[in-house]
Amino acid sequence: MNKSISYWFLLGLAIWGMIVLLRRNGIYIPFINDYFTDGITVPMYCYLIEYTMNSILGYQWKPDLKFVLTSILYLSFLFEVLCPKLSERFTGDVFDVFAYFAGGMIYYFVAVRNLAVNK
Repeated sequence: MNKSISYWFLLGLAIWGMIVLLRRNGIYIPFINDYFTDGITVPMYCYLIEYTMNSILGYQWKPDLKFVLTSILYLSFLFEVLCPKLSERFTGDVFDVFAYFAGGMIYYFVAVRNLAVNK
């Protein structure tokens, strides 16, 4: 069992951290600020749960399509419906939902399904 963190996950964290620093310094890059961060949310969420299940808790689990789709629905509801009602800092945007969906599908078909086929 490989217990090391994926380089892709670390790269996603690094990119997210750079985007946060740019935002705090008043630098706004429209597409990256608006949709790229949403696009990497589902893959990072799914990977973190997979890593926790397998490397920390000792299971042999891979996310399936139902898990990825449920994650998209959960994160969409949380960040695009619930959070905007609780804080003015959040805005509900249907294009963010599309970004969650695109990121989730890319993660599923490239990372999860492709690895299962190549085993």
